[in-house]
Amino acid sequence: MEFSELIKTATVESVLLSCAGQPAVKGTLCITSHHLLLSSCPGGEGQPSAVELWLLIRNVDAVEKRVQNVGWYQPPRSGGSPRDDRLAGSSGTITLRCKDLKVLQLEIPGMEECLNIASSIEALSSVDSVMMMYPFFHRPQSLRLEEGWPRLPMEQHFQQIATQTTQWRLSDVNQDFAVCATYPPAVIVPAAVSEETLRRAARFRQGGRFPVLSYYHTRNGTAMLRSGQPLTGPNRKRCPEDEMLLGSVLDEGERGFIIDTRSAQTAKQARMTGGGTEPKSSYPQWKRLHRPLERGRPLQESFIKLVEACNDASLGMDRWLGRLESCRWLSHVKAALSTACLAAQCLDREESCVLVHGAEGTDTTLLVTALAQVILDPGCRTLKGFQELLEREWIQAGHPFHLRCARSAYSHARLKQEAPLFLLFLDCVWQLSRQFPFSLEFSEGLLLTLFDNAYASDYGTFLCNNEKERCLCKVKESTHSLWAWLDQPEERKKYLNPLYSPNPLVIWPSVEPQSIQLWQGLFFRWIRSSQYLDEAWAEIWQLVEGSNTAVKESTENRLSRSLSDPAARLENER
Repeated sequence: MEFSELIKTATVESVLLSCAGQPAVKGTLCITSHHLLLSSCPGGEGQPSAVELWLLIRNVDAVEKRVQNVGWYQPPRSGGSPRDDRLAGSSGTITLRCKDLKVLQLEIPGMEECLNIASSIEALSSVDSVMMMYPFFHRPQSLRLEEGWPRLPMEQHFQQIATQTTQWRLSDVNQDFAVCATYPPAVIVPAAVSEETLRRAARFRQGGRFPVLSYYHTRNGTAMLRSGQPLTGPNRKRCPEDEMLLGSVLDEGERGFIIDTRSAQTAKQARMTGGGTEPKSSYPQWKRLHRPLERGRPLQESFIKLVEACNDASLGMDRWLGRLESCRWLSHVKAALSTACLAAQCLDREESCVLVHGAEGTDTTLLVTALAQVILDPGCRTLKGFQELLEREWIQAGHPFHLRCARSAYSHARLKQEAPLFLLFLDCVWQLSRQFPFSLEFSEGLLLTLFDNAYASDYGTFLCNNEKERCLCKVKESTHSLWAWLDQPEERKKYLNPLYSPNPLVIWPSVEPQSIQLWQGLFFRWIRSSQYLDEAWAEIWQLVEGSNTAVKESTENRLSRSLSDPAARLENER
């Protein structure tokens, strides 16, 4: 397939671009294989053009077109061009609803041009072949292809654990992806368990996702594992190797907790289709806790309803609060934080090991394990540590980004496997940053950038659904890493929190309804101006950079009273 076959009209003059909160701009619209560009000439004839729009077409979620201002029919002249017979005075409006929630409007002179532009954008934004996407063509001059891609990330993580304990080992049983298609080549497993035991246990877990180490809590030596659901089925099948694997994690007399992210009823129904749960008789040292978290269609529909409510300027207070409640997005945020806190509490306060799983183990499971680590581990709250966490617990762990982030909140297409699990995770991290404004080294800007790049990116970091697919597509050899771009000094500073002060403690968030707030920086990002907030943060940066440590601490203490959540602060003081 050639991109040129999808572009019906490449250039149109005198196009008017409108975007909420910005003045309208007229200029020349161009369509390339991956971008939509609009350049204007503000200084008049002879002056250099200014690029007013540079939009990655992959970012377009929905295209809406409307033909208007129809004039009169102009008959063709003899020997005239084919364009003589168009409707004189006709024009059209194209509304582009983007995956990053931005809404753009293009007023295009000429009905034919309008329809051709809309058709071209729809076709280009629907290209689903990974290797035809822009990251395979993007070549920034300041980066080399090999930069930023983690070299053996699981091996590096294991080296940190190996300095603390000998109870775990690095296994390459999945080196060729034959045991589990969605696991990375190397995984961390109990040292006492053989490779053959792992292979047999994998056949007893959905998708071959046998229990592997997610996090080792150095303070007391407890461990958090993750897996897919056991395939017990209606006949309550058993797997001695799986029982041995989980038994090897606990010493005699110890107990562990299995946090199932499905309801007890859903888990019971899963037995009828071959899934199920760990029966108490086969896993006597493990206690099962059900904490249902939505995923799939219910979560995607909640996201869609929230964005619709945020964009409805006609709502009064009562209707706005009603719409906010009915979409249930904040309830999903609360449930995710509560479950992550439960996992963290089992590890830190109960001093017990934890196994987390739902059904496949690639969605809500990763949401819980990643959030729990942000709560527990100060290292995961640094910029570098947070990047490593995302690489380990979302990308390497097999979250299907290509499927889940295929569409955002505006798409008119029928829902397939889209679900904003990663956005829910970022929202929960934002809640932590709001309640503990000095404990995270990175700012809200990083979370927004991660959201944007998960749905449409210049970089290959979030491409594909798992490590096996990335190897087949040669993503690391052919695309640039987002981490390499963010780690450049001039870029890195944009994402740092000027108020950061390393906090070695566990940060226990408040999950009371009054403490969970709407992430306005994301959901209202393109609706209302952030000018004054941006100016305030710029002033804070000046204070921090131009002052000594004492002044910085004074600034932190003064701002903490207005930024910190009282309930969260009280919980931390306990």
